[in-house]
Amino acid sequence: MRIGFYTSTFNDRPFEEVVDFAASAGFDAIEIDVRGHIKTPDKVRAAVALARDRNLFVSSIAFFGNQLDADRAKRGELRAITEEFADAIGEAGVPIFIIFPGRDDSADEDTNYDDFADFANRLIASTTSSGLIFSIENWPGPKDNFIGTTPKGWQELFKRIPDRRFGLEFDPSHLIRIGVDPYTAMDVVKDRIAILHAKDTAIDAAVQQAVGYHGKGWWQYKLPGHGLLDWPRFLRQARANGFDGTLSIEHEDAAFGWPGKDLAQRKEGERLGLAYLRNVLNGL
Repeated sequence: MRIGFYTSTFNDRPFEEVVDFAASAGFDAIEIDVRGHIKTPDKVRAAVALARDRNLFVSSIAFFGNQLDADRAKRGELRAITEEFADAIGEAGVPIFIIFPGRDDSADEDTNYDDFADFANRLIASTTSSGLIFSIENWPGPKDNFIGTTPKGWQELFKRIPDRRFGLEFDPSHLIRIGVDPYTAMDVVKDRIAILHAKDTAIDAAVQQAVGYHGKGWWQYKLPGHGLLDWPRFLRQARANGFDGTLSIEHEDAAFGWPGKDLAQRKEGERLGLAYLRNVLNGL
């Protein structure tokens, strides 16, 4: 498995600085955030080339946005540029394009799943020549209601999107905080996991008891090894399931400078995550 990181942690820094750091720190790969480091489809090729010049494998490119925006004009604009990015990413030879399904609060469940699946199937059909893989991250969204972010939601999408070029950026941290067992969940979708997000979650049981699930401050995202996930078990299971792709660290640990605070701390967090995951993989 390769180990990389998601560049959103450094969206306040020039991309050249980010890839220089990744290379010097010993990372194998990088996952590029569109909104922070690419901006427009015509800049994909140059960004990818810059990373490859540092001998970094570009594992994926991620484009945040609600593909089911209730505002039809905004939804149409987002989907149009998503299609442009898909073409540019495929032409650049990057294997995975990460998008977010979102949700239309004004529509019912089936309508949301049907609409997003129609769009995903169209993306797949239009990129046959490049073989680009489309994946969604299982982030529940700002209202904790995005579609396709739980085991049941995944099955709803997969029955509508049968092509294996549609899959998951599987992030165990989100599952932990919503009460879904990540080990059981991974086995069910093992054939659809394209990339793993390496992020953990810590839970303060005393605060949770005081404020309940809908309160604040009882959970925090953490670097790998600083939360509840048993990483040796998790990665051993992933390997047994045939996964040999990229572990992309998504650093959102407030103890190490996130979000957008001390740069040296953020870099140290990435280094600690890399060292921890290397050690785990070496011990498997």
